[in-house]
Amino acid sequence: MNLIRGYDPETLRELVDQRECLMRLEEIENQRSLPVLLERVWLLKVLDRLDEALVLAEEAVRQARMAGTRKDLLRARVLHATVLQNRGAHAAAAQELTTCAHEAEGQGWAGIAAFAYQHHGKNAYEAGDFDEARTSFKQSLFLRRSAGADDTELEKALRAIEAAERRSAANPGVLV
Repeated sequence: MNLIRGYDPETLRELVDQRECLMRLEEIENQRSLPVLLERVWLLKVLDRLDEALVLAEEAVRQARMAGTRKDLLRARVLHATVLQNRGAHAAAAQELTTCAHEAEGQGWAGIAAFAYQHHGKNAYEAGDFDEARTSFKQSLFLRRSAGADDTELEKALRAIEAAERRSAANPGVLV
């Protein structure tokens, strides 16, 4: 089920149908598997229920650490970092996303590394560091290509690069 309807061209955040997200959250609220836990975190995040999302993200990381694979743990940590980002904790999110991206690259997991770099770029973009955002988005694009991502995923990375370049050109000399 894809609840993402697109991405805001200014913020790069997901555009979702709030009602559909609420219905989905209600549908899965009592399930405890790790994939469902991660979905619940994401739903709470896009619904801007960040306090709940943070608590659940921390639980998902613990569950992945105890019973999941290393890939599961990386996915949970990336999602946790995106909640931190949405709460405005950009430095903490950047540190976690960098660590996840490097670990995934070291393991040869290009898809997960691309996912982490894409979110690292979104975090930098939101924090106003458009050059760093562009660098992360380009790394995500490179990794997505090497992982054989479909055109939709490549297009998402290209649009993010363009957005960072536009914002960088509009704010020359700005140091963050």
